Amino acid sequence: MPEKITIVQVGGNIESALKGDYQIDVKAILTEAWQQTLKSRLAINLGLLFSLFLGTAVSFLVSNYLGGIEAVLADPEAGMLLNVVVTIAVWPFIGGVEMMGVLHAVGMKTDVKMIFSFLKRASWVVLCALFTSVLVSLGLQLFILPGIFLAVTLSLTIPLVIEKQMTPMKAIILSIKTLRFKFLSLLSLYFILLMSLVFLCIPLALLLESSFAPLGIMILLVGISFLAPLFYNTKGILYREIFGISLAKNKHDNLTSNIEKSNTEKTSSGKLNSDSDDTFSA
Repeated sequence: MPEKITIVQVGGNIESALKGDYQIDVKAILTEAWQQTLKSRLAINLGLLFSLFLGTAVSFLVSNYLGGIEAVLADPEAGMLLNVVVTIAVWPFIGGVEMMGVLHAVGMKTDVKMIFSFLKRASWVVLCALFTSVLVSLGLQLFILPGIFLAVTLSLTIPLVIEKQMTPMKAIILSIKTLRFKFLSLLSLYFILLMSLVFLCIPLALLLESSFAPLGIMILLVGISFLAPLFYNTKGILYREIFGISLAKNKHDNLTSNIEKSNTEKTSSGKLNSDSDDTFSA
């Protein structure tokens, strides 16, 4: 007899999001993201650390091939090539970090190995990262405000490419169409996170030229070890609330209470289609 599969829909859905039918409670989102960060920051930090080391190594190798870091800085074309190569190398793993935040938002545990779990979507993730980077850069060069608008409204494209299995262009278009409704709320949320980073840098700036500079560096590193996971957990909660997450489970799976509180549940028999665009297997 085929095993029963339960599809659990958590949070919002695309149809409602396209109508702007979702809420962004900045205080509630930050509070939940902070609680998640206190429980689950290690995996995200290790994933980001791996990505940082990889990006640094790739930058060193490519810059040496192009004649050294000074030559790269002096040549805009070489700098652009370096950015593209680093993006190709690093973003498949950053995509895994983004998905950690999404999974934390539905009460699932993660570990650092998850940065390798979505490499089958690596080409789409890289293309999406390149497209969004170009769009935001063009917007900032034009009148700054369009760049800020695009940076905010394109902030959830990577999870759409991975979890919803969309192409980069579909994810970009959908993200702009849906996030524009709550642009000001989203901007205030990201602004709070940005100002938190600025405040973390103040001790280092004040102590940089003194014998207490190591203390400033330590404060910054400890603060970032909380702020970086907070950022990705916040994005995960936003993704859940706006687009929703469909999780597939069988009778042997034990999902957490967050999933049990989902908006809708439906049950189906037989084999679950593994090519579904909106179902994430738990």
